[in-house]
Amino acid sequence: MRKQIVAGNWKMNKDYVDSEILVSKLLETHQHSDVDVIIAPPFTNLLAASHTLKSTSIAVAAQNMHFAESGAYTGEISAEMLKSVGVHTVILGHSERRAYFNETDELLAKKVDAALANDMRVIFCFGEELTERKAGKENEVVESQIKNALFHLSETSWSQIVLAYEPVWAIGTGETATPEQAQDMHAFIRKTLENQYSATLADSVSILYGGSVKPANAKEIFSKPDVDGGLIGGAALDAEMFNAIIHSF
Repeated sequence: MRKQIVAGNWKMNKDYVDSEILVSKLLETHQHSDVDVIIAPPFTNLLAASHTLKSTSIAVAAQNMHFAESGAYTGEISAEMLKSVGVHTVILGHSERRAYFNETDELLAKKVDAALANDMRVIFCFGEELTERKAGKENEVVESQIKNALFHLSETSWSQIVLAYEPVWAIGTGETATPEQAQDMHAFIRKTLENQYSATLADSVSILYGGSVKPANAKEIFSKPDVDGGLIGGAALDAEMFNAIIHSF
């Protein structure tokens, strides 16, 4: 059975003190569930969050990492560095990394390989721009992003991969894909995996929806058969809202 996952991407929000307050509030309001819960604070807050959550069911993820083990890459962080502070999950391919930092499918393939070589779990993001959806190219774009970055992997490697479909036009805009649009795309993604690998693999991979998920719409989105959870942005910065989303299954 696929894992149900709710991951909170804090992006460039919360300083050290604010991070500690949010983690504490999250623990106060968090109730045990069968859902895998992940938070992704900024790099400066990873160590503290990892220590605070060490004996809990909440995992800590990084928002990005470099593909190299070490070297002259000023400002970058390696997989080994993340693991040294207790972080074993990383978000890769987020639309903001693609748009603002020119991350390509080829670069992301190298990052995925580095993460897997270090036995890290990858939350791999992809999705279409508004112009691409209006042009009816959303399936083509999504298939290309997955194929170019992930289809070189062996079937066994996919046990460490979580997919996160994020329609770029629904991130931080207040717009949300309808539950039907989310389900249609997730079903297409699963069929794409089946065509490349197998039905067994396709059915085992968790696919999250990311794009203005809130307590008000999470239950309906998560009720769709191919939606296994969410990659949450703004609502993850509020402990009560985030926990309400967790319990929307």
